[in-house]
Amino acid sequence: MLNYVWLGLLILGIGVALTTDIVDKTNNKYQNGERLGIEIVLDDSVDEFENKSYDASILVKQETFNKFYSYNVDQDFTQKVKLTIDKKKNKNLIFFNVDENSPKIWNEIAKVSGKDKDLTGEIFLGKKLSPTNFNAEIILEEISFAKMKDVTNSALEYAGIAVEIALGLIGIMALWLGVMKVAEDAGLIQIIAKAVKPITKFLFPEVPQDHPAMGAMIMNMAANMLGLGNAATPFGLKAMEELDKLNPNKGVATNSMCTFLAVNTAGLTLIPATAIAIRAASGSSDPAIIIGTSIFGALCATTVGITAAKIMERFPLKEGGLKSLFQSSKKAITFFAVLAIIAIVLVITGLMTALVSFFSFLNPELFKNVIQVISTLAIPMLILIFIGYGAIKKVKIYEVFVEGAKEGFDVAVRIIPYLVAMLVAIGIFRAGGAMEILIYALTPITNFIGMPAEALPMALMRPLSGSGSLGIMAEIIATHGPDSFIGILVSTFFGSTETTFYVIAVYFGAVNIRKTRHALAAGLLADIAGILGAVFIVKLLFG
Repeated sequence: MLNYVWLGLLILGIGVALTTDIVDKTNNKYQNGERLGIEIVLDDSVDEFENKSYDASILVKQETFNKFYSYNVDQDFTQKVKLTIDKKKNKNLIFFNVDENSPKIWNEIAKVSGKDKDLTGEIFLGKKLSPTNFNAEIILEEISFAKMKDVTNSALEYAGIAVEIALGLIGIMALWLGVMKVAEDAGLIQIIAKAVKPITKFLFPEVPQDHPAMGAMIMNMAANMLGLGNAATPFGLKAMEELDKLNPNKGVATNSMCTFLAVNTAGLTLIPATAIAIRAASGSSDPAIIIGTSIFGALCATTVGITAAKIMERFPLKEGGLKSLFQSSKKAITFFAVLAIIAIVLVITGLMTALVSFFSFLNPELFKNVIQVISTLAIPMLILIFIGYGAIKKVKIYEVFVEGAKEGFDVAVRIIPYLVAMLVAIGIFRAGGAMEILIYALTPITNFIGMPAEALPMALMRPLSGSGSLGIMAEIIATHGPDSFIGILVSTFFGSTETTFYVIAVYFGAVNIRKTRHALAAGLLADIAGILGAVFIVKLLFG
């Protein structure tokens, strides 16, 4: 399934970009070769121009600009420029840097030109109005295939980001895999695994309770719940390595791997620290108000993710992939009927209202403070307890730590190709404009369920990109306010879901899994449930 999704992201991104560029070229969106009427104002008066550069400003009338570009600026504006006179070539040039006050379309032209802030053009001087003022016309540099250039730049940028992410994991991986190795040799991980055996036996029945994979998965889920992403990822990667040792069919995800990924992509966290920080920085009167709503949304995501994984593992996709599922109408009908029943039960039952009442009973500020204290102390205490217990059990803690830490580098380097493949596809999809098409197509559905159209980009971006969704959330909060309905909703989205595609690329890439089976489907269903749960709870409490 991941093959089709990856190919779809590439085709949609490039296809939409190419179509947009053809339409823009046909309509001459950037007015290539056309003259824009302006007034140029020199800093110093001149009697006659010489072959040299002059500091000046250009004055552009609102009506002239809007008519020329079929665009909309609110008022006349000026732009500082450098005017260069060349009488020998009979060609006068203009050069300037765009900024946040420049029209958006000029910023687009500057970005496409490859210099980000610089714009050049040819200027034709007209009637002299005063010793410093002249009528003039300019033709800016020619622009073509703007979207395709964005796609190219984005692909290269995301490839670099993927490598930076992987290399940034080396130190963290070395630390936690070293600590994990000490705890494992000391027998502490086995003790923890026995304590939560009823839960893990249900989730991962194929994994022996005393296997190292069980302890790593438990530590991963605990770290995620406390918001310790730096610790959760190394534990998760270690868990995948251990699960792969039990895998009889290398390169194909097992049921336990898919269930583990579903739990991770559900993103159950007791305190969404990043979203709270953004809200606080934006001046929210109660930044922590989203703790209860985020936990509720994440519980919905976790419930559906695990349930979907357990159902779909009973209907395994054969060599034919999705085609094989629909070749058996009985399986398909049963599969979707069960999912529909789950969705209806989650929406209709009183479980949701009961959970709302429970979380409203808690003091959000007290809950936030308690979890923050635990999160702050968790990493030092984990290191102290794990290493200290190893010392008590007479484990050669330094040697064992170094032995475990050596694995960190290998794992971090191994995931680079998978991260590059996934992040480049996501970058192309975004830069090409396919996201806008998807938003337009889904707007009727979101309107039907009561989700504001302004929140849809956040819901769609969250499974694709953590930084992208963070940027969208910050922008929406800045526009609508952190304590508005939309501000609370997008904050809850961030705390209720996880970056599914990133998690799958990293975790499966660590063990060279090529056939992900139902992991992606379960993860996306968890994301959908988290979004719907967030919409439900925020509308109930703040709508």
